[in-house]
Amino acid sequence: MERYLDQQANNDAYDEGNISYPCPAWAPVVGFTGITCAVVFANIGGAYGTAKAGQGIMAMGIRSPDLLMKNIIPVVMAGVLGIYGLIVAVILNGKFTRPEVGTGLSTYSQYTAFAHLAAGLCCGFTSLASGLAIGISADAGTRAIGAQSAMAASWKKMGFTGDSGGQESGAGDALFVGTILIQVFASNLGLYGLITALIVSQTTYSCSSYDE
Repeated sequence: MERYLDQQANNDAYDEGNISYPCPAWAPVVGFTGITCAVVFANIGGAYGTAKAGQGIMAMGIRSPDLLMKNIIPVVMAGVLGIYGLIVAVILNGKFTRPEVGTGLSTYSQYTAFAHLAAGLCCGFTSLASGLAIGISADAGTRAIGAQSAMAASWKKMGFTGDSGGQESGAGDALFVGTILIQVFASNLGLYGLITALIVSQTTYSCSSYDE
């Protein structure tokens, strides 16, 4: 009870000086918003990347079904983005402190809350951007690979050899390697956000002085 009165006195002091109280009741709302942003936007990016890449793969599979499994890599890369959001959400959730029963005192500060919000936004929006890049580039890349493969098969049926179909010149492999490189750099965007979010999430301030 004595500690509760001390904290109330500190609250009054902050109010009288027009200074924001460091551990307000609304701070957890901001922190949980960061968790929501990390999970929701990361999964939106992963869903779009998976759907867009899958659309291109299915279109390619009509003419070149033998290349279907070879070009499934972009779908895997897009699916990983959702895991980034899950990792950040679990870490942020573990840093929350519950208010004490009876007194309602909390050591979760607004400084920590905004740090968690920033971490969630970093992970969420970079994963969203990564998903967009993966999906669009994978769709175009797989369609190009399928078209090149179909063209090479047509040239071979017509009796042309050499570089006519581009198969012997390695054009198909060049397209595949180029597509994968684009996917790698696009997926790195989400990884940068994950690393930044993990660093920012360690920036905390606790109102532990009220426990003394």
